Amino acid sequence: MTRDFAFHAALWGAVCAAQTAHAAEVQVAVAANFALPMEGISTGFAAATGHTLKTAVGATGKFYAQIVAGAPFELLIAADDQTPKKLIAAGHAVAGSNFSYAIGKLVLWSARPGFVDDQGAVLASGKFAHIAIANPKVAPYGAAALQVMQARGLGDALAPRLVTGASIAQAFQFVSTGNAELGFVALSQVAVPGKPAAGSYWLVPQPLYAPIRQDAVLLKAGADKPAAKALLTYLKSPAAQQVIRSFGYGIDP
Repeated sequence: MTRDFAFHAALWGAVCAAQTAHAAEVQVAVAANFALPMEGISTGFAAATGHTLKTAVGATGKFYAQIVAGAPFELLIAADDQTPKKLIAAGHAVAGSNFSYAIGKLVLWSARPGFVDDQGAVLASGKFAHIAIANPKVAPYGAAALQVMQARGLGDALAPRLVTGASIAQAFQFVSTGNAELGFVALSQVAVPGKPAAGSYWLVPQPLYAPIRQDAVLLKAGADKPAAKALLTYLKSPAAQQVIRSFGYGIDP
């Protein structure tokens, strides 16, 4: 072993030891549509920093209520850009820390191949008994689904057929189990890299619903936590953005 090699090996060992010594667990609230991408990001983040994540997955609106009530989350990975702003205004998040990490895309999906056409005409066909959406009061993707139905002039006609899930994850479950023939879900749930969901879907054109800008924000519980700040920074990294794009999300240039 050369002296130079030994020096660099020792230096790298010291860096790793220091990293491990300061490793921490970050408490993260993650919007349901981003659960799968977050798994990949969590792995990369841990490898790059030594920190680990403890994640809770659910509807953004419910997380807002929990955070206001004192839930110890350090970071919110939201499904919209308004909830982080509300948390900042209410004093529960750090001003200036919010940014758009992804732009979500809505799809109309069925677990049955060929059931959903590429224009979404099935919505007006009457060939289904149930259509699943996330609760529009707490889930931004559910609100977007209502916008699409209204834009198509089908809001009243489809209202009796709606099956409402607590989150976009439950809406997906309703469709995947056959409890609803189709439903509005996130593209990230059906366009899983290497393992796309079976069935058929229509990628809803953006003009039919308001852009789903998804923001992350540092919460007050994480304001003095280096690991929480590191995760916020990592979300902007090329490695994280590659994972985000692979699930079909858009990213601000």
